[in-house]
Amino acid sequence: MAKQTWRPGNMLYPLPAVMVSCKTKDERPNIITVAWAGTICSSPAMLSVSVRKDRFSHHIIKESGEFVVNLVTKDLAKACDWCGVKSGREFDKFKEMHLTELESNDVDAPGIAESPVNIECKVKQVLELGSHDMFVAEVVSVTIDDKYMDENGRFDLGAANLITYSHGEYYSLGEKLGTFGYSVAKKKK
Repeated sequence: MAKQTWRPGNMLYPLPAVMVSCKTKDERPNIITVAWAGTICSSPAMLSVSVRKDRFSHHIIKESGEFVVNLVTKDLAKACDWCGVKSGREFDKFKEMHLTELESNDVDAPGIAESPVNIECKVKQVLELGSHDMFVAEVVSVTIDDKYMDENGRFDLGAANLITYSHGEYYSLGEKLGTFGYSVAKKKK
């Protein structure tokens, strides 16, 4: 088997492509596209997003201490990309992408109404890591669009048609391969 050795780099792909909405009291809400996001704890529910220090949203999240992670569907892919390459210093991203501000339950930052899942977060710690600062945050509320709930009251990931990001490209999630524990589950007779 032939393999190549590359210089150290982030090769942990694919990643969730999410839009993070944020707001300060003195500025309009903004949206930043983030691929450096992930779950870090289940109890309490916590996640992290990493943002470059020179990005417009960085100071908003740092000052306000809160944000909303909005999952991205295939229908939102263009808006996700646009919000990642255009600056909130110059554009009202909600207006430009025809997105609707969704009032949040427990934070002042709005969610994105068109997103199937809005995860409201409060920053607990900021880790200065180099090119990015990691915002470690507690999840304080989650809003899920009713149209993505199945008959058992569970979020239907497949129906949401979420996207991922890998090496500069966006992808739809593929077919379901199994459920947690399927590799050890007893076979039905």
